[in-house]
Amino acid sequence: MGRGMVGLLRDTRRARRQGPDAVQWRQRDRLAEIVAVARAGSPYYRHLYRDLPARVEDPTLLPVSSKQELMARFDEWSTDREVTLETCLAFVDDPGLVGQRFLGRYTLATTSGTTGTRGIFLVDARSLAVAAALAVRMMTAWLNARDVIRIVAGGGRMAMVTATGGHFASTVAAARLRRRGDRVAVIPVGTPLPEMVARLNRFRPLVLAPYASIGALLAGEQDVGRLHINPVLVVLSAEGLPLREYDRIAQALHTKVRHSYAATECPFLSYSCEHGWLHINSDWVICEPVDADGRPTSPGERSHTVLISNLANRVQPILRYDLGDSVLQRPDPCPCGNTLPAVRVQGRTADLLTFPTGDGGHVTIPPLAFDTLLDRIRHIDLFQIVQTEPATLRVRLQSAAGADPEAAWEAAQRQLIGLLTEHNLRHVTLERAEERPQQSAAGKYRPVIPLS
Repeated sequence: MGRGMVGLLRDTRRARRQGPDAVQWRQRDRLAEIVAVARAGSPYYRHLYRDLPARVEDPTLLPVSSKQELMARFDEWSTDREVTLETCLAFVDDPGLVGQRFLGRYTLATTSGTTGTRGIFLVDARSLAVAAALAVRMMTAWLNARDVIRIVAGGGRMAMVTATGGHFASTVAAARLRRRGDRVAVIPVGTPLPEMVARLNRFRPLVLAPYASIGALLAGEQDVGRLHINPVLVVLSAEGLPLREYDRIAQALHTKVRHSYAATECPFLSYSCEHGWLHINSDWVICEPVDADGRPTSPGERSHTVLISNLANRVQPILRYDLGDSVLQRPDPCPCGNTLPAVRVQGRTADLLTFPTGDGGHVTIPPLAFDTLLDRIRHIDLFQIVQTEPATLRVRLQSAAGADPEAAWEAAQRQLIGLLTEHNLRHVTLERAEERPQQSAAGKYRPVIPLS
């Protein structure tokens, strides 16, 4: 472990131990530093911040940024002049490069277009080191000595159920974890449930890390006796679930269930406690719940959106970035004893699609199985799959600029038919919609909308 990493680990421990004032001091100092870095290296930020004071410690002085704006000014946004949209797109188009370093020094990950714009985000070495140190903080909060002994004694087996075949953050992480050999199993999110259950039964993971919707499905399989695993910890990601679902999964699998609220733009944003609250790593990220007019919302009041500032990533500074999620900040101290700010996310829910089968049963497919297939098609900027009947899917597509709409539809249809066939759902009908994808009341595009 490098000396820099040791220093980060010590600092994350001290920040928690010293309390809110010490966290606020770090936050102010790191904000001033990252704003200075952005001004010095990014033509976009240099122009945007031209009228601001020489030193900025108050995030509210900064203009709000968005994925749409940053992607539109991509070549000016980065502090590294070698980073261009053209070179990034060429990298993304090669599935063989998943998990490899972009330009030999950055991690590259893409996001889906739930806000109407796809994103390409780079992570530098400093940000990766901060994320690793905060992961240690998270695991220390989640696991006691007995848990660690069980995991180590069992060979440290970890199973991930995640997207594959693209440059999503989870896919990149999975590709790197695979290098650890037979201690890590990576199961594609689109795997039919019976096959997924069989693989998990053979592997017997001590740590299970599925998407939240998959975790809910696996809990049902454990309840009826088809799945029989005994993990020490289940870590859910990507989607949100009703609070009662986390309890149901924990009871079914007889284990601890934890989750985090994170984004590709800031992967170390938060981690959950045993009371279901998400504690913000506010020594390294500023999280501002705001109303529709951009004014701060009070603790206990649901926000319209949340603005985040990533205080670690210097190659693509993320400052007062509109993440688009509604959050509720806890108004009183969390009973877990963690003094870091605690929130619950109001705007993320998993949308499972359930289809009838010919024998009177049903098959359920998680939304990310569709999302990860269509999001990597270059012809498509935005998509939305609406279940209008039990066995009918209406597919709304928005073609990329200059792309052939017919080619976009043919590519989407081919991928969807393949997924449905893999799940023995050849009887499901695909309809091509004339209308474009529709926004929700919160301004996001739900990629998958199940039958009401």
